Amino acid sequence: MGKTCPIHWPMSQFPVVDDCVQVGGIPLTQLAARVGQTPFYACDRRLLDQRVALLRDALPPTIELHYAIKANPMPAVVQHMAGLVDGLDVASAGELSVALDAGTNPTRISFAGPGKRPPELAAAIAAGITINLESPSELETVARLGQEQDRQPQVTVRVNPDFELKASGMKMGGGPKPFGVDAEQVPALLRRIGELGLDFQGFHIFTGSQNLRAEAIVEAHDRSFELALRLAINAPGPVRLLNVGGGFGIPYFPGDKPLDLAPITANLERWLPVARARLPEIRVVLELGRYLVGEAGVYVAEVVDRKVSRGHVFLITNGGMHHHLAASGNFGQVIRKNYPVAVGNRVVGTEREVVSVVGPLCTPLDILADRMELARADVGDLIVVFQSGAYGLTASPTAFLSHPPCLEVLV
Repeated sequence: MGKTCPIHWPMSQFPVVDDCVQVGGIPLTQLAARVGQTPFYACDRRLLDQRVALLRDALPPTIELHYAIKANPMPAVVQHMAGLVDGLDVASAGELSVALDAGTNPTRISFAGPGKRPPELAAAIAAGITINLESPSELETVARLGQEQDRQPQVTVRVNPDFELKASGMKMGGGPKPFGVDAEQVPALLRRIGELGLDFQGFHIFTGSQNLRAEAIVEAHDRSFELALRLAINAPGPVRLLNVGGGFGIPYFPGDKPLDLAPITANLERWLPVARARLPEIRVVLELGRYLVGEAGVYVAEVVDRKVSRGHVFLITNGGMHHHLAASGNFGQVIRKNYPVAVGNRVVGTEREVVSVVGPLCTPLDILADRMELARADVGDLIVVFQSGAYGLTASPTAFLSHPPCLEVLV
């Protein structure tokens, strides 16, 4: 039958009743009928509530939680998250529109990302949100646009530090990066902000993502606070905001363990009084995306064919990498590993077999599960990919081969 990949631990956040996964308290088969088509993404609002509550209980009470919309910009999800967190971070004018539609106070929205276009920056200034400056030229553009609107733009400086978040899935700081202003260039930029009379708010220091090692996040926070306090000496006004990014990871693969929040909390509790003693007006923000929504979502596709090729079983579905690039292993993985996958309406089943689950695209990259042991499935059964609440549909090449679009629901 060939070599089998290790079996994942069960995704216990979704109950299984009568061998069928339940999302939002609804059996998967019933949910599929209610949605009216497959494939689809479903996000469970109960799990979103629980994740934010977990963080509120674990973290120091004065730490602000911001949701990075890029993780999952589905309007219904953003609307729900806006009522749970203290602010939103956007990375485009499109995301800004979703954030404003959610009713979030513009002063609690920040705009990050390199290469912001002048129309996007103009919209952000008009809305009154905080712009995370990524370069000296972006600063000059923001100042010019502010003058044209007779408004004083609110800005922070996104800092590209001289360190990175160790063992992170994607490194966003340290060394040459398109993100942020190199730490050694920040003092000159701060002086220019003062000359231009912009409303300086503080610093955004983001070093990496998808990290499951608490000690690495603790070290990154240590160095972020130290760097912010050094840079504050050159600030053109009070430092009111320090966004230390996120980087909190979730388990996807065999051997992964959930992030231990206790050491992170203890370290933040140590740093907060130190920072406030030096910067009395400071608000400290954790900006999280994947950690808030990733485990609350599933991707569901339907088996449309079952075939055996040279002794190996392939389950061919109507979904794949065009909807879920990350699960196919083509979104940041160096070595492809399987996401947690199950036959959603036959979780245990009466028979088990080693199969590969593939999509309908004409490419060998279109794999949702490679040589995994699953319950025996046939045409019409539902394949569910767990840990799919973040970087799903909008991070995928949805136009590839012009297959039908995928729906998204919040239940």
